[in-house]
Amino acid sequence: MEKNNNFRKTVSWITILSWIFGVALFLIAIMLIYVKTMLPSVGEAPNMKVDINNARIERGKYLANHVMVCMECHATRDWALFSGPSIAGTEGKGGEVFDQKMGLPGKYIVPNITPFNIGTWTDGEIFRAITAGVSKDGRALFPIMPHPNYGHLDKHDIEAVIAYIKSLKPIKNELEKSSSDFPMNFIINTIPKKAEFKEIRLNQML
Repeated sequence: MEKNNNFRKTVSWITILSWIFGVALFLIAIMLIYVKTMLPSVGEAPNMKVDINNARIERGKYLANHVMVCMECHATRDWALFSGPSIAGTEGKGGEVFDQKMGLPGKYIVPNITPFNIGTWTDGEIFRAITAGVSKDGRALFPIMPHPNYGHLDKHDIEAVIAYIKSLKPIKNELEKSSSDFPMNFIINTIPKKAEFKEIRLNQML
């Protein structure tokens, strides 16, 4: 009789644990489906048109090359020279690879940002990619480009960078899309955040 009671208790515990395990798996599955299908959630690309003029292009060129250092990755670099300077005429070409050999959780290819590749993007889509980390097609961008930081810059500076990017000569360079390993292929969708711009005034810097 006592053996039967012990057996029943064991079966009951196994049943309870199985239910708990099953519910946990179900909740995890729901969470992963949500992350994969509902995120990133930063809103639609803004409806905007950057006024392109020489002054804005020059400002954007300065920012992209010397402050935000976009061209450190988006251009071909000459590693035969000290510090690997960008090769003139390759600005925006992309192609640099950051992958598992560098300890990263995936293979990330720096995209071509010349009009050859993003000529169909609206100014708002470029703006959202730079400041919120979401591509034209809604994919989350791994923050090798530090979009969490760019989303805190002065909005007018981002517009200047867009003007500069759109002034680049088209370079034919078709590249594969970046990909993340598990679990980063889920985590990456939680990284993009809506931009929170700051207006930078000269008297704030003095």
